[in-house]
Amino acid sequence: MPVITNIEDLHRIYRRRTPRMFYDYAQSGSWTEQTFRENSSDFQHLRLKQRVAVDMSGRSTRSKMIGQDVAMPVALGPVGLTGMQSADGEIKAARAAEKFGVPFCLSTMSICSIEDVAAHTKKPFWFQVYTLKDDDFMRRLIERAKAAKCSALVVTVDLQVLGQRHKDIKNGMSAPPKLTVKSIANMMTKIPWGLEMLGTKRRFFGNIVGHAKGVSDPSSLSTWTAEAFDVSLNWARIAQFKEWWGGPLIVKGVMTPEDALRATEIGADAIVVSNHGGRQLDGAVSSIRMLPSIVDAVGDKSEVHFDSGIRSGQDVLKAVALGAKGTYIGRAWTYGLGAMGEAGVTKTLEIIHKELDVTMALCGETDVHNLGPHNLYVPRGFDDPTVLL
Repeated sequence: MPVITNIEDLHRIYRRRTPRMFYDYAQSGSWTEQTFRENSSDFQHLRLKQRVAVDMSGRSTRSKMIGQDVAMPVALGPVGLTGMQSADGEIKAARAAEKFGVPFCLSTMSICSIEDVAAHTKKPFWFQVYTLKDDDFMRRLIERAKAAKCSALVVTVDLQVLGQRHKDIKNGMSAPPKLTVKSIANMMTKIPWGLEMLGTKRRFFGNIVGHAKGVSDPSSLSTWTAEAFDVSLNWARIAQFKEWWGGPLIVKGVMTPEDALRATEIGADAIVVSNHGGRQLDGAVSSIRMLPSIVDAVGDKSEVHFDSGIRSGQDVLKAVALGAKGTYIGRAWTYGLGAMGEAGVTKTLEIIHKELDVTMALCGETDVHNLGPHNLYVPRGFDDPTVLL
């Protein structure tokens, strides 16, 4: 086993061990992938301010996200299909998050169902829903999340229309994978992955197959999915979901101050600054550039969380210093899962925690709550998209 010291180490192992179509599903964006790349690269423009002769003992990364205690301001964000990255992947990730003390958010498009994850964990997890137009399915899905004692509902609002991801189309990406000459040849080189998948019964979208009307197999699922997303979504509809849920609501996919304020008006407990990891609107500004203006606009009306582009504990620190009360990782924990299963997700969290802790100390801070713009050198105009033109 190679020595693993950073997320990129896990990424390299993940790439070797996972079938191409599922690797490409995670490691890609829409169209030219400009936004996907800049979500990460724009963090490099933010420089850290080092401080010395500061007592660095007694450091704490502990915080709260929507009132819940967390070991650090990081959650495992919702990622679809992770049960295809590693057998029973969502269960493995949820257990790793629970043991580490950070939130896990299950995607509607997971392979393991809400009930599967609840049966294998002891603490409440979050559940993410898309804005679908099938009221009967949505109501039952939310009731299932309540029955599983999920502690927050995360509503993804930036997927009314699916952004085109060229690699998924070319790979014929599906769950379970379609058996073609190309896919079989690739999977034959991923023997440990294949043996794991043979040992599980969970290979379909567990929250949908058998639950959505008329969806009993992968072919009927494709038809349902093509018609399911609500292109007529509006804020009243999101408020309706909040009423049905009746608990903490997080709105994910906000990229402008105007939309952030609308989310506060419908009572969102938290707003996630996110461009879906660059998988929807290519050519959009990176999430980190939009964070400061959204934080300023929202003030104390709601918590502002951050998603898209985080690959290190230093990225977490920078987002928190710019005002985020919590951050979400997606690809980073997917790399760990595909590389080493549950142990890999734990390793991801350990790496990010250590980087956050050490960087915080070298910036002269002993408490994550004290981080702020004073810890950074921010380029002039960084949060003004017009300077990019």
